[in-house]
Amino acid sequence: MTPGTAGLRGSPETPGAWRGWREATHEALYGSEGFYRREPAGPAGHFRTSVHASPLFAGAVARLLCRVDEALGRPAVLDFVDMAAGRGELVTGVLTALPAEVAARTRAYAVEVAARPGELDRRVRWLARPPEGVTGLLFANEWLDNVPVEVAQVDAAGVARQVLVRGDGAERLGEPVAGAEAEWLARWWPLPGEEGLRAEIGLPRDEAWASAVATLDAGLAVAADYAHTAAGRPPFGTLTGFRQGRETQPVPDGSCDITAHVALDACAAAHTARRTPEHAPPDALMRPQREALHALGITGARPPLALASTDPAAYVRALASASQAAELTAPGGLGDFWWLLQPVGDLDAAALLVDVTDHEEQ
Repeated sequence: MTPGTAGLRGSPETPGAWRGWREATHEALYGSEGFYRREPAGPAGHFRTSVHASPLFAGAVARLLCRVDEALGRPAVLDFVDMAAGRGELVTGVLTALPAEVAARTRAYAVEVAARPGELDRRVRWLARPPEGVTGLLFANEWLDNVPVEVAQVDAAGVARQVLVRGDGAERLGEPVAGAEAEWLARWWPLPGEEGLRAEIGLPRDEAWASAVATLDAGLAVAADYAHTAAGRPPFGTLTGFRQGRETQPVPDGSCDITAHVALDACAAAHTARRTPEHAPPDALMRPQREALHALGITGARPPLALASTDPAAYVRALASASQAAELTAPGGLGDFWWLLQPVGDLDAAALLVDVTDHEEQ
């Protein structure tokens, strides 16, 4: 989770110190005593992600990696980069789910600020930043929502001001939003002059995502997160906290996760803006997680009842798998995640999300 947090200063954790939400969140999550450094259970101890919900998710990512592999012509070395890897659950699951021939060519990386878990598969390279020159798939599951951002709020005069916060979670308004942050708000999240309206300024996430995509020489970068687009920005923002499986007030003291939904359309445009016209990138694609997973073979369909009489054990296994698939694709839950698929090189993102009848499922 280190990429995207550069340039922030740590400060003493005193309740009376007023700081912007970006600096306060960075220290609370990634400082020497931060939430992600000192929690032995990692994110799994405080909130349930798609990775933790079912091994089916890692299987779907492995299937996507196989499709990227085929689209790239099956290179001698195929890279898989797990951004914000937690304790390595996704990268481990992907390696387990890959066909033997693909796994033998796969070079796996986990990118995470926390220390490497002792029991992690030795094939996985543990890094603080994504490697350069990647050929393959970079997958960022719930990374961008933890890249710290500033928060803006409209005051009584209709002016958008930076929200300042103390270590105990108390807030007050600071200076008017200006410069590049004001330009970002004007383009991506315009705030009407109604007092109390809020927005998270996603500029650091745009920069973090563009930097991550830039590490690919060829392949696909995917961001999977709770997100919104310009067509439906939440009027009061989404900043919140999680502690021991429950949503809670975001308090930047290192005791909880602090997160906010992602303006994913702005992230997609950030990578495009870095490229020159003669090197225009292929079109990015955004899809709800339920659609992406359906295309990768996770449907949640119940097994035929007749199987219960012919092979009861197989029926029970299939029923459990269907239940897990339903959780991963459920409206109002994990199915409401959005996937941003950003291809690099001569790849068609839409072609990678094909019907489940393609060759690898046969």
